[in-house]
Amino acid sequence: MDILRGIIEQGLTYSFLALGLYIAYSILDFPDLTVDGSFPLGAAVTVFAILRGVNPGLALVMSFLAGAIAGSLTGLIHIKLKVEDLLAGLIMQTALWTINLKIAGKANVPIFNEATIFSTGLARLVPENLKDFDLLFVMIPFVLVMKIILDYFLKTKAGFILKACGDNESLVRTMAVDPGRVKICGLALSNGLVALSGAIVCQEQRFFEVSMGTGSMVMGLAAVVLGMKLLESLDFMKDTSKVLVGSILYKTSIALAIALGFSANSMKLITAAIFLVILIAGKGRRKKVQHA
Repeated sequence: MDILRGIIEQGLTYSFLALGLYIAYSILDFPDLTVDGSFPLGAAVTVFAILRGVNPGLALVMSFLAGAIAGSLTGLIHIKLKVEDLLAGLIMQTALWTINLKIAGKANVPIFNEATIFSTGLARLVPENLKDFDLLFVMIPFVLVMKIILDYFLKTKAGFILKACGDNESLVRTMAVDPGRVKICGLALSNGLVALSGAIVCQEQRFFEVSMGTGSMVMGLAAVVLGMKLLESLDFMKDTSKVLVGSILYKTSIALAIALGFSANSMKLITAAIFLVILIAGKGRRKKVQHA
């Protein structure tokens, strides 16, 4: 039960990273390397705010806005300066390394004695005999509310335009809408969610580390592809739900790898291998469908 609880907790804390990558990768078809910088950006803003007495819930909002600004800058570099998508993300990711250090003050900042969302608010309502489940009591309603909001947004006109921008920019232009502006807004939302995930992980682990975002893009994409590919036949299930399940499945695969004796130093390699296997399996399935 402890292992299962840990898997679900980790899947939920990283779920916003997966949702952010879903918007950039699946909807916008934008390989955004900014993610590796915006994830620790959320953590850096969180420790900066909490150490100055800001409410931990408000610190999450600040982290989301910081990530949204980073995503917007990536979009501006790509759209306005005509820089390729991969390079635009790489430039912003590199810049964020220094920015994150400036915000946090140093490469490693602990917040062990500070209040977090897991020690205030909803966490205080958890009965004493269920204190081991306080993270779940906080994260489950939080994730569900954010998922409902995102689902509602994707059903609005702005959400449909965002989807259309990833599929067919010419169609968006015929609607008298600038696809460049839509991409910038989409990247802002994507990186806002990624930074939010970094802020939550920071408050759960109670420290900031400047390199904590390394591999975030591959990790998030692995969760997205895992959920979308394994559950693609479940038409009744929304894509956001598949992504959330994918985040938990990804953490399950990591837990299984550890149980099989792999060391913590092997996790990046395992993540890359999982990602590659899923992509190959997805291509094979598509070919079978086309031949049928």
